[in-house]
Amino acid sequence: MKSPLTLIALAAVAGSPLAAQMPANAPARIDSIFAAYATTTSPGCIVGVGQAGKQVYAKAYGMANLEYNVPLTPESISESGSVAKQFTAAALALLQLEGKLSIDDDIRKYLPEVPDFGQRITIRNLLNHTSGLRDQWTMWGLADRGPGNEVHTIPKVLDLVHRQRELNFPVGSEYLYSNTGYTLASVIVTRVSGMPFARFTQERLFKPLGMNNTQWRDDYRRIVPNRATAYSREGSGWVQDMPFTMVHGNGGLLTTVGDWLIWNDALDRGLLGKPELTRMLETQGKLTNGRTLDYALGLTITEARPGIREIAHGGSTAGYRTYLARYPEANKLSVALLCNAANANATALARRVAGVFLPAAVANADTTPSRVSDEERSRVAGTYRNPLTDDWFTISAAGEALQVAGYFGQIRLIAQSPGTYRAGATRQFRIEPNEGAVRQIVVTTTDGDVATFRPSKRPELTTTQLAEYAGDYYSPELGSTIRIRVDSTRLLLRTSPDEELILVPFYADGFRVGPTGATGRFVRDERARIKELRVFAGRARNVLFERVAAH
Repeated sequence: MKSPLTLIALAAVAGSPLAAQMPANAPARIDSIFAAYATTTSPGCIVGVGQAGKQVYAKAYGMANLEYNVPLTPESISESGSVAKQFTAAALALLQLEGKLSIDDDIRKYLPEVPDFGQRITIRNLLNHTSGLRDQWTMWGLADRGPGNEVHTIPKVLDLVHRQRELNFPVGSEYLYSNTGYTLASVIVTRVSGMPFARFTQERLFKPLGMNNTQWRDDYRRIVPNRATAYSREGSGWVQDMPFTMVHGNGGLLTTVGDWLIWNDALDRGLLGKPELTRMLETQGKLTNGRTLDYALGLTITEARPGIREIAHGGSTAGYRTYLARYPEANKLSVALLCNAANANATALARRVAGVFLPAAVANADTTPSRVSDEERSRVAGTYRNPLTDDWFTISAAGEALQVAGYFGQIRLIAQSPGTYRAGATRQFRIEPNEGAVRQIVVTTTDGDVATFRPSKRPELTTTQLAEYAGDYYSPELGSTIRIRVDSTRLLLRTSPDEELILVPFYADGFRVGPTGATGRFVRDERARIKELRVFAGRARNVLFERVAAH
């Protein structure tokens, strides 16, 4: 009997590169990228590379199933996460070309369940995340009904949307990622085509292209031969982390790296022989203020190298992590990556693989964290909040430098000029002073987004003051109740029998919700009594919880 490592090696040979079309040292360089997963004791990743319409490399690293000692192979089926969104967008684009709909139609023409928010939401708004509709997973998470706690269905998504009383923002005024939009988009495909979304895409997209290993996870209970199990780290070991949901269209595509390379090649050649389909998918969104987004229809378009576009999307569902990218100006290079390990940074890994084939990168600007004076560190350190969205971050010392943690993740700051810092490759922090302190920090991105954050000093509250907030709060938008109580000097929030979260004072009548990153803003009536709670959680803003009882 062959060992799992031997099987992995044989699988790599079966999908071996056509050496004439790739750098001679490419296999060794790619192996080094995935060295941490080349083991029989962890899940891992499958990578595929295409050039000029041909698969030139495919290899698997790690295990498909730890319980049965099954290795990953290039033919292993894995789940897409949000990479699936481009397939949903393509189905709608195809229906438009056939005259069945326009992606600039009002969605209520096809989805009467969606409330009339007094603004016209188009299919295009759904597809480029400018609808303002709150994200379904974020909303259910607020009620402790997120993935893993409840089996979700598309009718449940429609009911959730029907309950909503307001949008995150005026339609078209902002970009904010929302899975809800793509779930609704799949429903539109079903209603316009007259057949289930999964069947329509199978017959009109996958079969014609020869994507014979691709299907939707429209029923998570279905037996799928050769499917890799997904895992997450918990403590010192791995635990299964599988998606148990019937919702698809926003994600949920089961596929292989080979099928993804077929798809990318079809996009490069003009999808289904229709170049206008590809052009539609690559049409970037625009906000009402004229700003052009990186996001198109299920695809993000950026520049990998001068003159070389990266047209890509990443994905994350349960323990699956994925990335699919193509570089049309670089010999039609494509990189497909499917990982069944939740700790895999699929975006970074895929881009490192692409770097093996792309022209050498232009020297990057210095990324060494800048030394900041003791006085500057003391002046800038603190917590900052966007008063419109309640997004927040902290700035703290990291040795002699500064780092940001919170809404933008954890990033070291690189000084560009006095009071101006770069955070990563896409953000700039401009600190506006006020008599020796910080008045506000303006954060801008390379694609034109601007957000203002102001200092937020934690208020000190007595037990009596905390008791004002205690009570039961009901959300008509979620159909759920949360209970808030005082425990000594702490305010605790409970959404489920097995978990209580600490509400940490953040600003006047505002609290941070434990480690979640969400915030709660209490609203008072004309007599200064607490009447409701508004919750802000990134992709779901200003969610209403009405006070129904005081404690």
